[in-house]
Amino acid sequence: MAGDGEEVRNKQVLARDYIDGNPKETDMYFNTSSISLKVPEGSKEVLVKNLYLSCDPYMRGIKAKIPDRLFYSFAHHSPIVGYGVAKVLESGHPDFKKGDFVWGVTKWEEYSLITMTESLFKIQHTDVPLSYYTGLLGMPGMTAYAGFYELCSPKKGEHVFVSSAFGAVGQLVGQLAKLMGCYVVGSAGSKEKVDMLKSKFGFDEAFNYKEEHDLDAALKRCFPEGIDIYFDNVGGKMLDAVLLNMRFHGRIAVAGMISQYNLDQPEGIRNLLSLVYKRIRIEGFTVYDYYHLFPNFLDLVLPYIREGKIAYVEDTAEGLENGPSALVGIFSGQNVGKQVVVVARE
Repeated sequence: MAGDGEEVRNKQVLARDYIDGNPKETDMYFNTSSISLKVPEGSKEVLVKNLYLSCDPYMRGIKAKIPDRLFYSFAHHSPIVGYGVAKVLESGHPDFKKGDFVWGVTKWEEYSLITMTESLFKIQHTDVPLSYYTGLLGMPGMTAYAGFYELCSPKKGEHVFVSSAFGAVGQLVGQLAKLMGCYVVGSAGSKEKVDMLKSKFGFDEAFNYKEEHDLDAALKRCFPEGIDIYFDNVGGKMLDAVLLNMRFHGRIAVAGMISQYNLDQPEGIRNLLSLVYKRIRIEGFTVYDYYHLFPNFLDLVLPYIREGKIAYVEDTAEGLENGPSALVGIFSGQNVGKQVVVVARE
């Protein structure tokens, strides 16, 4: 390791520009710059060595700046931005000190000087794999926790449906629902994923949405008595079919709508009258509003992990050079489990 203040080479993955739609490998390129291993005098910035980077669906392209976006994964000739796990090398911030492990928003490079320190969390529990803080114990895990418990107010015995159930968010929602004593069904995009939802994650039932010509019929088959809670990651035709199958006073938490992101003309939802007839509550949310509950989330989930009651699958790409192909792959469902890029293991 270089000494204090020394300049070191810093491998990076840069974006060519803001992009429209899902990223392609050609939207990214490699660069080697240099970085000083010193935090600017008097600043509250944190210098980190990046260890694990997260590949997530929200990282797809945005044509131009949108005022309410917290950050952009792709911006003109800038390093890709996303969630990651890192080790603190030097800090001007009182909450972080040299040697700490942190998770939060970082850049796709070997070393980062983090100015947005409000998005950093110190990792207190290192008896579980550090990479888990890109998924199960990080932003996706918090999304599952907040959407399921805070928005859906689940009760034992309720019927729960999770779309994109094999994703980092969906696989945890399903298992939390099972641990509460709910009946749980998930949808995924391949036979392998459907089989694993049932065998590894304990879902009661699952189906491959790509093979179902009639989603309404598929849901009626899995939920003959209807759905109490729908955790929505996809929107579109799936949401429309779910509305027909909700029970009275059902709750729908909308975490994402991946089916709509690349459409020039978003699909309409035709079955909204169900909201009135069945007194259904539907609410969209973003995880940023719930990070104050992170300690509660850890108190719930860490014991489950330590006791082996929560299963978690990671798909690991070794090396920053394999980052772009790993990120592109999640948009066609090539990953099996949470996609992580290993920059360094310490």
